[in-house]
Amino acid sequence: MYNGELDPKIVGEVIAEFRRKKGISQEVMSGLAGIGRTHLSAIERGERKPTLETLYKLSCALDTKMSAVVKEIEKWIDTE
Repeated sequence: MYNGELDPKIVGEVIAEFRRKKGISQEVMSGLAGIGRTHLSAIERGERKPTLETLYKLSCALDTKMSAVVKEIEKWIDTE
């Protein structure tokens, strides 16, 4: 159920799961996305929320549509 808050831990877990399924390291993914590895690490740990621009860059680095990442985030939210 929508409560007006987006849990950054869910967002990070979903992004990390996509990355692991692709079999790429944080170092490689951050390079492909043009962001710092420490920034990606903070996102995956739920310490930072990605901007829409960063989410798009990460999706491109994953060779995945951003809508697929958002749909997966919504699935995780719905199961809570």
